Amino acid sequence: MQRVSSCHAAGRSRIAFCPQQARKGAACRVLTKAVAAPDAATAHSQMSQVVKWGEDKRLQTQVLQLAADTVSIRSLDWDRDRFDIEFGLENGTTYNAYLIFGEKTALVDASHEKFHDLFLETLDKQLKAAGVDKIDYIFVSHTEPDHSGLIPNVLDRHPEAIVCGSKVCLTFLQGLTHRPFKSQQVKGGDKIDLGKGHEVEFVMAPNLHWPDTMFSYDHGTGVMYTCDAFGLHYCSEDPYDVELQAILPHYRFYYDCLMKPNAKSVTTALRKVKDLPYTMIANGHGPILRFNVPELVGNYNSWSLAITKAPTTVVVLYASEYGFSDRLSQTLARGITKAGVQTEMLDLLSADPQDLVAAVGRAAGLVLMSPPTSSSEAKISLAALSSAIKSGTKVLVAESFGGSDEPVDVLASALVDSGAEVVLSPLRVKDLPQQSLYQQFEEAGTDLAQALTQKDNIARKKGAMGPTVAKALARISSGLYVVTAAHNNARSAMVASWVSQASFEPLGLTVAVAKDRAIESLMQVGDTFVLNVLGEDNYNDIMKHFLKRFAPGADRFDGVSWFPAKNGCPVLQQGISYMECKVISRMETPDHWVTYCEVTEGGVLEPSARTAVHRRKVANYY
Repeated sequence: MQRVSSCHAAGRSRIAFCPQQARKGAACRVLTKAVAAPDAATAHSQMSQVVKWGEDKRLQTQVLQLAADTVSIRSLDWDRDRFDIEFGLENGTTYNAYLIFGEKTALVDASHEKFHDLFLETLDKQLKAAGVDKIDYIFVSHTEPDHSGLIPNVLDRHPEAIVCGSKVCLTFLQGLTHRPFKSQQVKGGDKIDLGKGHEVEFVMAPNLHWPDTMFSYDHGTGVMYTCDAFGLHYCSEDPYDVELQAILPHYRFYYDCLMKPNAKSVTTALRKVKDLPYTMIANGHGPILRFNVPELVGNYNSWSLAITKAPTTVVVLYASEYGFSDRLSQTLARGITKAGVQTEMLDLLSADPQDLVAAVGRAAGLVLMSPPTSSSEAKISLAALSSAIKSGTKVLVAESFGGSDEPVDVLASALVDSGAEVVLSPLRVKDLPQQSLYQQFEEAGTDLAQALTQKDNIARKKGAMGPTVAKALARISSGLYVVTAAHNNARSAMVASWVSQASFEPLGLTVAVAKDRAIESLMQVGDTFVLNVLGEDNYNDIMKHFLKRFAPGADRFDGVSWFPAKNGCPVLQQGISYMECKVISRMETPDHWVTYCEVTEGGVLEPSARTAVHRRKVANYY
């Protein structure tokens, strides 16, 4: 690996969140409370040299005195552009680990395997600087490889260290290390006294976002270690949450992708820690939360309460650490929650059968990811499922691509025999998942949710406004357009009429996108799309094509003539003009995202044609 010198400069300012600058999934919300900038002592950090990973990916570590006797080791992955395939990143990410120096020394989490040399070298230096020659405890918040990938290497150097984690965590870690190690299972409320006032209390927080997750709270410093919870994928030399305007949209997008499917578990975890006087949240990704803790924790609470109030629930059963089961199940869950339906995630390999029976009993829908055929735990869970599922429960079965999946057709048949209704053909995975497959899974989740809520949604729209208001609002006319978007091997499109010019300089417009639209995932801040304008004399066929219901993952452009714009998105040859756009910000409404974009290019295909006009009789529908 090639070493080069660092050239990053940290910028700090006191700012409020402004929706015009929002990016992925940011709500329209202004925080007026000023953020105090850190003083010179707390802001000081030690940056390692930059190491090249591959040809052009920069890796670096940052060491920071976080609190009394407490050091943060942040592994900065500057150029990582995707976190898993479905999670696009604009600003890289970090993997945060921590050292607590009491009379005994504890390491909280580790780092990604790609940081092997950098992290271990930095860890050794910090131990030496503190006059410590061993690690006594390793607190493993959860075993996902980006946090625990280097735990075996740390144990090579410190074989006497006691690994502390939840029961599920230690089981998973045994499979990761493939060797015996000293361990101590901890439960909620258990404490370990490291000395010098550092008494660490453990809080079980399963499903945030893995079943083995726990928080650790240091009573001596008020620091709570939460790993994935309250994190964000945002790499910056500034270690804290000072630049709220910059980080809040990333924070929201991270929540929507990873925590929203586990909203019930989020509210449960928040109840468990409400009496702990934490003043800082040492998360596993992104800036450490120090200056806006009440606001950012409050966001988790309000966002989670909103989804847990949903009257309809889908249970998502997956097999942790097996194939792509966890990733694909999260994607399905994201599609479900986009449609306003609550999800409850349960691991087939570790869930208590009574918990599974209770969850399935109160759910209207079910997603079943195929577990490994050899798992005795999965067989117990499947037996519990067959006894608990209600007649008429709408279900979706999907492969996990783990190498020894239970056949999805057999699983689906067994569910039908128990009285369930299979709403979509089983989802199959024939090759390593690419973005198009994740798109298919997300769309399938949304279809399942819509099947559960369609009747209620129609009734709610009818009752949303009086008949006179509905007729009056319908007098607002608009044009007819097709929005097209593409990213990697995923493409999508939708018919749009809620489109309006919004600015002159820069030239901008807004498009309202329903939250449960498939294309919504390709219209995050920074994404590009094309707005195709339909002509008044030639729009019926193309509009009917894009208004029909497509199967999850289906090619919406099959049979349609188009050519790629400069930004790679489809331009419809049946349109009369088009505009290439880049998403700048998004404002959230109860059921839509109002997407503001800048127009970067454009062209006219039919100079004499006029735009098709859309008129409605009532405003309860598009």
